[in-house]
This record gives sequence, C-alpha cells and structure tokens, in this order.
Amino acid sequence: MIKKLKVGSSAAERQEADTNVRSAVEGIISNIEQRGDEALREYSIKFDKWEPKSLRLSEDEITHCVESLDKKIIDDILCAQTHIKRIAQIQLATLREVEVETLPGVILGHKNIPVNAVGCYIPGGKYPMVASAHMSILTAKTAGVKRVIGMTPPYQGKPE
Repeated sequence: MIKKLKVGSSAAERQEADTNVRSAVEGIISNIEQRGDEALREYSIKFDKWEPKSLRLSEDEITHCVESLDKKIIDDILCAQTHIKRIAQIQLATLREVEVETLPGVILGHKNIPVNAVGCYIPGGKYPMVASAHMSILTAKTAGVKRVIGMTPPYQGKPE
C-alpha cells in the first residue's frame, strides 16, 4: 500500500501564502519609499542582524573583506573575471549600430546606448553566488554603464 510521507499545499493555501507574501513585500517597499535609509536600517537589523554606521561599505571594510579571503580564492576570482570580461567584450563587439537611408530622407536604424546606472544584486547569505557579481557588474562595466552599484546581504551580522 502506498503511504504518503508529505502532501503539498492545496491551491487555496498556495494562493493565500502568495497573497500574504505580496502584502508583506508591498508594505516593506512602501515603508522604504516613505522613510528611506531609516527604514532600510530597521530592516537590516530585523532581517540581517546587521546595524551598520553606513549602508555603504567603506574602503577599510572592503579591504578587510578582501584580506579575509585565501589567496587561492582571490586567484580564482581574478581568473573568472578575466574570462567573463573577455566574453563580454566579444559580445559587445558583435552589437553593431545600424543606420540606413531606406528612402530619400528616411533614415532608420538603431544605436546601442548603455544606461547611466544599474544596481546589481548578488545573492549572499549561507550560499553566496559570487558569479552573479562577475556576470552582472563586469558585463555592465564592459557595456559602458557609468555607475554600477553592487549589493549583497550581510551574513551572520557582518558584511561578506
């Protein structure tokens, strides 16, 4: 006889959970829109157990994070960055601008213009996704984006 060890949620239960999550996220976004960094600090304490002086890491904090890594890890990161940047450059070179006069006075085409700024989320926590930083930040920089911001959650109350 078949014995079920675990039964999934019903459609109604999943819908209720989705509604609750959506409502919670909308409330967080609204709070941040209204209160800015003050709200972000509160959520940082609540969700990440991290109460920084600034939400932006200082040069000293970044240096400390890098210095905490083994040389092998740094070498691996640099190797990955070299390859990812190279393929991003190759991809960029294939994006050709087009401008053609299809009829007298009718000029059609397209231009590739990088955006001025991007925010790149790098999944962190217990299972960080360092490759996400390479793939998003290096690609944006290679494309010519002027302002590239990377963000990741702290882990165990400290920046990663």
